[in-house]
Amino acid sequence: MQNPSVVRICSAQIASIWEEPEKTLEKAGMMVRHAAASGAAIICFPEQFATGWDPRPRKNIQDIHGSIVSSLQAYAKEYGIGILGSFRQANDPFPKNTALVIDRDGRILASYAKIHLFSYGHEDEGNSPGTDLGMFTLDSLNCGIAICYDLRFPDLFRLYASKGVQAVFVPSAWPHIRTRQWELFIQARALENQMYVIGVNTTGQTPVESYSGNSMTADPQGTIISRANEAEQLLFTDLDPALIATTRHQFPVEKDRRDALYRLLSRDTSGR
Repeated sequence: MQNPSVVRICSAQIASIWEEPEKTLEKAGMMVRHAAASGAAIICFPEQFATGWDPRPRKNIQDIHGSIVSSLQAYAKEYGIGILGSFRQANDPFPKNTALVIDRDGRILASYAKIHLFSYGHEDEGNSPGTDLGMFTLDSLNCGIAICYDLRFPDLFRLYASKGVQAVFVPSAWPHIRTRQWELFIQARALENQMYVIGVNTTGQTPVESYSGNSMTADPQGTIISRANEAEQLLFTDLDPALIATTRHQFPVEKDRRDALYRLLSRDTSGR
């Protein structure tokens, strides 16, 4: 018998149909239906999955009332499942790379705009960065949101951990050429914060990049407990809040932190 506190999640590794959100959303709808029938509390899609990730988007920029978000809301209500989806959110002067969490009733629970823009790929030239955290509760689990390149910045995950987050969902468009770093960052962020980190990656080819999936989840001990291959697929993972509590109790890293000292050492002592 399954522990009632365990939360089943679904990572939807989908290949985007480039700049054709209606077609990609139709494919996503079948995934939502299957995830709900399989008992998942939430299904998470990759970064800008409905269009494909574009560092300097010109098309399919929508507000929260646009067809992408409204379609996800309709799916959530129809199938009774939470959905996490990322899209290009209209904003002045540039759009924001935003992920929304929609509850089983189709209501928006949380919003997170990507804080760290991928300047190496020129994302900072076509997007505005976010400035706020994205947190929500999923049954018995406190959750946060990061997006792709955010994985390289441990401060964000540390901040989530300090606010009681137990699992961070990371919708991504992580390229094939850096798959090894993808795995390392997911494991490191999970291990150092003693939390679950759920990396949900796209697959296939777009005009921007080649992607190879490998969506995966690391547990609070940094162990990869589920992993996809390169194909489109649904990856189901059971997250147990009790494991987080046990790990943090048995190996209490938190109490050995020296936050006051870190702040002191980070000050500019040069007199400038």
